[in-house]
Order: sequence, then structure tokens, then C-alpha cells
Amino acid sequence: MKKSVAVKLLLATGMILAFSGAVQAAGNAEAAKDKVSMCIGCHGIEGYKTAYPIVYHVPKLGGQHAAYLAKALKDYRSGERNHPSMTAVAATLSDEDIEDLAAYYANADN
Repeated sequence: MKKSVAVKLLLATGMILAFSGAVQAAGNAEAAKDKVSMCIGCHGIEGYKTAYPIVYHVPKLGGQHAAYLAKALKDYRSGERNHPSMTAVAATLSDEDIEDLAAYYANADN
């Protein structure tokens, strides 16, 4: 009985992972090439730190999961996450822009 439950759990986990990849690729990475200029100023500089509003290390975007990036941008846009620069940038983005940027950075190494 325990073996049957374990097998079902593994199958369910595999299906979730398989389908999550399809969801993460919802955006158009090619279309984002015209949209990344607002990101590169901070996120395109390796090891960059900014002093506004406090000194912190700017995270690398390339290679992050698309779903994580899209959620983070939507959370900045809604105010659920708070950072003055990111909130201002995210406020200018449509849902399509966010999905495109997420797809671009999920497939990038920078």
C-alpha cells in the first residue's frame, strides 16, 4: 500500500514539473529584446550594488525561473513587494511585457 502511494506521488510530481515548464515559457523571449533596456542598467552589471533606497546587491536575472520572475514583477506592480525603483518600472509593464521579460531572462545567462 505504501509503495502504491509513493508511486502515485512521484507520478504527480513528475506531471507538475513537466507542465510547469510549459507555463514558464508563456512569454515571447524574442519580443523582450526590445524591452530589456530598463533592466540592463542595474541587472546587467555583474556584482552591481545600488545605494537607493539602501545599499544592496542587485540580483542576477538570467537563468531564474520564468514563473518566479513574472510573479516578482507582478508583485512589484501591485505593491505586494516594495522597492521604489522596481515598483516604478513594474508599474509601466503590461502582463504581456512581464511574461516576455520572464521568458527572456529565464533563457539568458546574464
